[in-house]
Amino acid sequence: MYKRVLVPLDGSPLAESVLPFLVQIAGPMDMTIVLLRVLEPVAPVVFETGRAVPGADPETRRRDAEEYLAPIAAGLRARGVETAWEIRVGRAEEQIVAGARAVGADLIAMSTHGRSGLGRLLFGSVAEQVLRRADVPVFLMRQAAARWPVRPVMEVSR
Repeated sequence: MYKRVLVPLDGSPLAESVLPFLVQIAGPMDMTIVLLRVLEPVAPVVFETGRAVPGADPETRRRDAEEYLAPIAAGLRARGVETAWEIRVGRAEEQIVAGARAVGADLIAMSTHGRSGLGRLLFGSVAEQVLRRADVPVFLMRQAAARWPVRPVMEVSR
């Protein structure tokens, strides 16, 4: 069925909460999980003096993303799940869809707050935009804050 699933991660426990479910099905389905971290552009900060201070150094941000993804990938591999990871720069919803195409994913799996109404209008929804734009099926797992993992994904679902 699905052989390569793209999992966008933003560094939050909410985003990681889809991983325990995927670990349970990845082995029996011989599935590869591709972790994706999207680095959105950071606008420089402008002070009242008119002086702009550049945003975080792109290389530092990339290194931080690598240091975030590497142990998660190692934990998944330790559970016997074939895992790869990728870092992309740009708007999250665009890069998730482009990343799925680039790695040949046949499924995108992600967690969502499940906001509706005013909350979604005010904060937007990356998940909703991915759902609308993706060329492949999108699996969305709604998570309430009380169900987010409090430990790293490698310790969840032992």
